[in-house]
Amino acid sequence: MIYKVLYQKDKVVNPRRETTQTLYLEADNLVSARTLVEDNTPYNIELIQELAGNSLQYEKEHADFKLTTFDSKK
Repeated sequence: MIYKVLYQKDKVVNPRRETTQTLYLEADNLVSARTLVEDNTPYNIELIQELAGNSLQYEKEHADFKLTTFDSKK
């Protein structure tokens, strides 16, 4: 499954909508997606959303859609 992760780059600074960033990743489930991001980044996760069907198609056509991969050696 493909997940859209909304995050802030810094856990110390208060989150602001204007600084929210997005990454896309493939994981087996929502828990795995959260674990991947938490284990491999210092990001403050705001929301993780599963993308499928029309939502996934829309993101591929209208966003800067690129799947993020993490080094499995960490």
